[in-house]
Amino acid sequence: MALVPRNFRLLEELERGEKGLGDASVSLGMDDSDDVYMCSWTGTILGPSNSVHEGRIYQLKLYCDKDYPDKPPSVRFHSRINMTCVNRETGAVEPKNFSLLSNWRRDNTMEDILKQLKREMGASHNKKLQQPPENTFFHH
Repeated sequence: MALVPRNFRLLEELERGEKGLGDASVSLGMDDSDDVYMCSWTGTILGPSNSVHEGRIYQLKLYCDKDYPDKPPSVRFHSRINMTCVNRETGAVEPKNFSLLSNWRRDNTMEDILKQLKREMGASHNKKLQQPPENTFFHH
């Protein structure tokens, strides 16, 4: 099977995000439409119901370097969140605690990451954790 070039792949992900073709509770867009390398993205996750995250909207930053999609993007929460896979100081999603990043496959997408993080929020080990106040952010 021919490998899809990085920019085609990212254009495909952008189009899906802009058309809302995927899961409506997660969204994805580019930070700067003039960025020809399509590196910096913002993701949004609506917190799952029946969890402490219900009704919250979380913003994340995703960064795809030149090795994407062979290697996963770096992912960090901008909105403060308390989750087992998120670094409490920086908001970074830690691959060692988040299997989608540590077992990354080329056909995984940024949308997959957002959907999986949403599932993680609703998982038993996360859904009752006390959360920081809403609309507070990690500082960088």
